[in-house]
Amino acid sequence: MTIRGKRTAAVTVAMCALIAAACSSTKSSSAPATTSATASSATSATSATSAASSSATATTGASAAAGPWGWPGDATTGYLAPNEPDVNGDGKVVIGVISPGDTHDHGYYESFVDEANAFAKTNGWQVITVDKVPDSQAAQAARNLCQQHPDMVAIAASELKDAIPVAAEPVCKGTVWYVAGGQGVNQTPYFVQTNDIASQDSYAAGVATGLLMKAANITKAGFISGPQASFTTNFAKGWEAGIKSLVPNETTVSTYTGDFNDTAKAVEAYTAQKSQGIGIVYPYLGGATFAVAAAANKDNVPVLTPGTDNCAVPSPKFAISVIFDPGTYFATALQPFKDGKLKVGVALQFHMGVDPAPTVKICSPTGDQAATLAQTIKDIGTGKLRPDQLTGLNDYGSYTPGA
Repeated sequence: MTIRGKRTAAVTVAMCALIAAACSSTKSSSAPATTSATASSATSATSATSAASSSATATTGASAAAGPWGWPGDATTGYLAPNEPDVNGDGKVVIGVISPGDTHDHGYYESFVDEANAFAKTNGWQVITVDKVPDSQAAQAARNLCQQHPDMVAIAASELKDAIPVAAEPVCKGTVWYVAGGQGVNQTPYFVQTNDIASQDSYAAGVATGLLMKAANITKAGFISGPQASFTTNFAKGWEAGIKSLVPNETTVSTYTGDFNDTAKAVEAYTAQKSQGIGIVYPYLGGATFAVAAAANKDNVPVLTPGTDNCAVPSPKFAISVIFDPGTYFATALQPFKDGKLKVGVALQFHMGVDPAPTVKICSPTGDQAATLAQTIKDIGTGKLRPDQLTGLNDYGSYTPGA
């Protein structure tokens, strides 16, 4: 998606279906199959990926008669490219990154490339980065990148989903694909994705927002995003539900500029919202986030940051960090790729209150704000709180919290 389609502390997760370890399916091949692997039940996976959590759920795509490019595997546990990480056998390892935003934005898009560059430097690999790619040019950008013979193509945000079918084209034959899936994209055998659950992230962000609003007697909040699509409107819906759990009379002003990175449109939207009396703002954006934050700082309006932890950023200042850092998620694929164990055709899902990310952080909490937010996140993880039901998004699918 936008920012999520979208971390700098690397978190790696033990997950049999994502690496070359045997796991049993819990679903038939007629529907997406889901398997879970705990750190204790996947010893080989733990050693291969330095697991930091035991909760990630792997979801496979629909069954296929054979793996992509004849790679071994199955639709339940995924398909393994021979010779990882030097998949094409040319004596070097090259990762190609395609990003819709500015990879020097000090935020969401940059975190993805930072993780790739850091991992590549440590291992003597090369990274090719193509950024600021419009949705309409995603497919051609992918074809152009594949002509440079990378071993992995990494799509930095799911808003570039139109590039995904190119993974099955001859020009990309023998290339491992990774997609930062945000709230999830339609799985095929040709790529591996990471994603999380929108209702969890948005509701917890709303609770954090509600805590600040309640303390400051604020009753109107502003939400600014790019395209008015289901993944942005659903997040806004979940965010408002979380706020209303603490400030029942709250109203949200939502503005969709059509572009996650256009700073002029984003600041114009903020200015209009400020004139309507908002007292806190969530720029659910990409490259335009900091511009809105700077404008809001001048008005002493608290700001949320999407994706990365920006609480320590000196300027502009943020009041809340909503953390679903794509760099952290990407790390879960890079380590098993290095070890020759990354499988495509599966998805790794992260869960609030169970995995280190996603999470939400109040930058300068007062009173019991930090404790209240921590308890909310814990209750989401155990299933005591069900944001999927509280928001009406009903997006848990086969995931059972606390199981």
